[in-house]
Amino acid sequence: MAKRHNSHLPLSDALSAFIKENKLQRGMDKVDAKDAWVKLMGNGVNNYTTGVELKNETLYVSLSSSVLREELSLGKTKIIALINEELGRELVKKLVLR
Repeated sequence: MAKRHNSHLPLSDALSAFIKENKLQRGMDKVDAKDAWVKLMGNGVNNYTTGVELKNETLYVSLSSSVLREELSLGKTKIIALINEELGRELVKKLVLR
């Protein structure tokens, strides 16, 4: 059974402790990376995005438009910097557009 703490904790601290204790950070990172992509790219790019997945510091993005894929490949370093800035830490090191 889980330990009961009698002191009052802010909800954000309690959730952070829960994530750390249950080793859920990698899953949370995957969700955060996908949310950052959706937020930063906007509707135009998201209409052609079929999948976003984070694996070992590499963000894999599946696109249905080869023209858009080529256009985004020209700005990979800027996209990586924007996503990491949105996440608040250096989470994505490489971007693969497929």
